[in-house]
Amino acid sequence: MAGARWATFDCYGTLIDWNAGISAVLARLFGAQRAPELLTRYHELEPEVQGEEYRSYAAVLRLTLERLAAEADRALTEDEAAALVGSLPEWPPFPEVPDSLEELRRRGWKLAVLSNSDRDLIAASQRRLGVVLDATVVAEDVGSYKPSRGHWLRFTELTAAAPERHVHVAASHFHDIVPAAQLGLRSVWINRLGETAQPAPTRELPDLEPLPATLEELVPA
Repeated sequence: MAGARWATFDCYGTLIDWNAGISAVLARLFGAQRAPELLTRYHELEPEVQGEEYRSYAAVLRLTLERLAAEADRALTEDEAAALVGSLPEWPPFPEVPDSLEELRRRGWKLAVLSNSDRDLIAASQRRLGVVLDATVVAEDVGSYKPSRGHWLRFTELTAAAPERHVHVAASHFHDIVPAAQLGLRSVWINRLGETAQPAPTRELPDLEPLPATLEELVPA
């Protein structure tokens, strides 16, 4: 399999619209007016929780929400504390994602997801995508969260993918683009929010619609 062309993807924020999923829960718990501000703070807190020690992603979701609620001076019931975990299987893919992934498969690319998640949660999200993946590596498999390198090391062990035939695609500069650069991998930053950051990715796109053509430029058949 070393000669195959591989596209690896982050899942949440890249393929699955986690901001829509998280925002819906925050609006329900704290009110729609506060949801945008609390979403920003959520994304600051979650990497802190992940960086403390390895916990399942379900535990990360719950603990991050509990800390957010504490800062907002809002006590959560048991059911409310589990709201993010319970909602994740219904988080939707971005509209262009299934067709773009199917087009990559049609062009002969192998597809993999490297996700800061648990096996059961990523399985639910893969069902939402409706696209067959050739490999999946989650935090539960490696006992660490990106930007640590465990996901990429395990992926290479599983697939023997050649670095020059491998492109990593992700929305999070911190979690994915930085470590990909450190590993010498080409990357495509799906910059849906118009952010700026260094180091620069190999390519930058606003969504996945132009991705098949971009990957063909980076790794011709």
